[in-house]
Amino acid sequence: MRQREVIAMLLAGGQGSRLGYLTKKIAKPALSFGGKYRVIDFSLSNCANSNIDTVGVLTQYKPYALHSYIGNGGAWDLDDQYGGGVHILPPYVGEDGGSWYKGTADAISQNIDFINFYNPKYVLIVSGDHIYKMDYELLIRQHKNTGADVTVSAIEVPWEEASRFGIITTDVADRIIRFTEKPAQPDSNLASMGVYVFTWPVLQQALLEDRENPDSANDFGKNVLPMLLGQGKKLYVYRFKGYWVDVGTVESYYQANMELLLPDPPLNIFSPGFKIFSNEEILPPHYVGPDARISNSLLCNGCTVLGEVANSILAPGVYIGEGTRVEDSIILSNTRIGNQSRVRKAIIGENTEVEANCSVGASTGEELDRSLITCVEDNTIIYDGSLIEAGKAI
Repeated sequence: MRQREVIAMLLAGGQGSRLGYLTKKIAKPALSFGGKYRVIDFSLSNCANSNIDTVGVLTQYKPYALHSYIGNGGAWDLDDQYGGGVHILPPYVGEDGGSWYKGTADAISQNIDFINFYNPKYVLIVSGDHIYKMDYELLIRQHKNTGADVTVSAIEVPWEEASRFGIITTDVADRIIRFTEKPAQPDSNLASMGVYVFTWPVLQQALLEDRENPDSANDFGKNVLPMLLGQGKKLYVYRFKGYWVDVGTVESYYQANMELLLPDPPLNIFSPGFKIFSNEEILPPHYVGPDARISNSLLCNGCTVLGEVANSILAPGVYIGEGTRVEDSIILSNTRIGNQSRVRKAIIGENTEVEANCSVGASTGEELDRSLITCVEDNTIIYDGSLIEAGKAI
């Protein structure tokens, strides 16, 4: 096997418990985004666009849908016939036993043999939970130029949100002098994005040491990075200036989707120079009926719209019946909404049927309170004439 200079390890085992019903049956990286995509598409596309041809995808929670979706990686041009490509890496039981991944560092530690098979110089660790477009080659180039042991990609966040993140404090040369996981009183608003480049011998040794520490949570932010700082290793920050969001809550997921409908969206999914790829099902073109009305919305293939859609996102295969109005909502794949119904500020899960004369979400004219997002689980039937109030989850 020829040596890879860089391989990527993509952490995709997140349960996404704060997303409630939206991730009850699928892992967070498999969640639909922007109609056409899944959350994991962004990290996989970043790898493809950054000329990284070998990616280990570490899965754990509800993995079947994710495994089926990723397949051999061909949708992202990651089906390398020369030994690279995408490799699914779930937890497994070996000669020395086995267990679920305990933390981010433990997940990588359990796959040391996989990494050694490619004998890379550098290991890029990314998360499958985030929405962003990033050229990892720039990050890796800085890592080489500084002679770093570890480079952590970071972004400035509002001070009032800093305590939600791993916070980085640097010197004037952007060398990291302190890393604090979710501090109550942050001294910086420079937040880790959960994207790291390690020089492989340094990472391997750190993982082995962390594994032997019975008090460790086996997490990069909580344990490995502070340990390396204490050992005097060279950790630098890479300051990312683009769009990045962790869609870890219903509110952040809804907001990030709705931002795609802004006149000048912060994330440009239409840019031809840095495409986001997906393993989207092949469906016929969408159909807009003679009396339909559509404004400021995204419609994917296979949709049929006979009613009215405003400021909304329709994933593939959605049906909107006659006399029905969908407003400020996200309708996921293969959902059918019957005639004379109303859906407002709601997220309707995949393969759901909303029958005729139903009302789901905020009433017309009701102020769209940020917290009152109505969520409907996948594979649900809402029967004829039902009323689902704003902010409910079913």
